[in-house]
Amino acid sequence: MSPIQTNRTNLVRMSVTGNVVHPRFNSRTPYRISIHGEPRVLPGTGGVTYNVRVGTRVDSIVGDHVEPGISMKHPDTESNGGLNVLACIGNRAEVLTGKASGDVGVVTGKHGGAEHVMVDFPDEILEKMVPGDRILVRSFGVGLELPEFPDIKCMSLDPDFFDEWITESRDGKLVVPVSHKVPAGVMGSGLGRDNAFRGDYDITMFDPQIVEKCGLDTLRLGDLVAIMDADSTYGRYYNTGSVTIGIIAHGNSIIAGHGPGVTCLLASRSGAIEPVIDDGANIGDILKLR
Repeated sequence: MSPIQTNRTNLVRMSVTGNVVHPRFNSRTPYRISIHGEPRVLPGTGGVTYNVRVGTRVDSIVGDHVEPGISMKHPDTESNGGLNVLACIGNRAEVLTGKASGDVGVVTGKHGGAEHVMVDFPDEILEKMVPGDRILVRSFGVGLELPEFPDIKCMSLDPDFFDEWITESRDGKLVVPVSHKVPAGVMGSGLGRDNAFRGDYDITMFDPQIVEKCGLDTLRLGDLVAIMDADSTYGRYYNTGSVTIGIIAHGNSIIAGHGPGVTCLLASRSGAIEPVIDDGANIGDILKLR
């Protein structure tokens, strides 16, 4: 089987850095208000999350927007913009300071609003890490194109990870293994942004019928999913026949309009993507991270 052609030899490798961020809470109140009007105090974004990594079932986490592995951010706003745009899913990330200095992980997601980049490390490395540790990402992937599929937009996608994940085309469409197909009608926070090169948008999980129909109760962090009738080529919106592919970047939420976050990786306005269900369509399985 011939590999899918890309322009990888023309892409730029560039260093971007950030620090492991500390978990934060509002100084006025720790509560988050659920869709039922219930105030709850839950772990949220940031920090070193020792026992939540790619492969963890979303419904097993007692938390709100919990980010797997470590969450990193640059303290300067514009430099953090560079980190969030240039870091790509599958990029290698090296720890520069602290007890884990020299150890290497993999970028697995980007979270809008928090403007965090998440990196997965093996358990024994996470145990050595603390907020403030500095991390280098050797970014590679921005500008990735598929010459055989000019209608498909690539975003935040490392070419090496692409080659491991996607290997087939059929009847003029790119065949993409995914764990779930999600209807665009349940997408929430993040809709309407003018680009999908950073951040994510959320699958709302409040309708039990849709959750059951689409098997969303089995979602795992790091799953590759297809958002059906969704176009993200130049901003996220509903469009019949379009397909967006992304990765589950953070956990569920009790807040209206929020849920597991999807960092966009591929989008086709014309529907030139054929998603196929594959139980192994998770970055942890594909790159053997666990």
